[in-house]
Amino acid sequence: VQLQASGGGLVQAGGSLRLSCAASGRTFSSYVVGWFRQAPGKEREFVAAIRWSGDRTGYADSVKGRFTISRDNAKNTVALQMNSLKPEDTAVYYCAAGNSVADLRFPFTRAYDYWGQGTLVTVSS
Repeated sequence: VQLQASGGGLVQAGGSLRLSCAASGRTFSSYVVGWFRQAPGKEREFVAAIRWSGDRTGYADSVKGRFTISRDNAKNTVALQMNSLKPEDTAVYYCAAGNSVADLRFPFTRAYDYWGQGTLVTVSS
């Protein structure tokens, strides 16, 4: 399984970015794809997740109402639309995939088996 994250960059506070996670290597019908982020000197934290079936999503409280996760089955991609960005959103963003992850385990890094390489998001004030 390979995950390729892209779409990071530099944006001013209040702006938007759209991250994409391209998945390949297997059928993902039973998988959950999540986005995590890690700021310098901090632990990796959960941002959002979605079941590949699309019937369930989860968000960290810090991004609810600003970020939206979605998937495109035809392209085998999961997108993270980030609006109203804040300087505290600055981090390396990683996508991850896990098989048969229960809803309550969405936020836990150990629930995910595969990780992409990360893409840097920098929000200037």
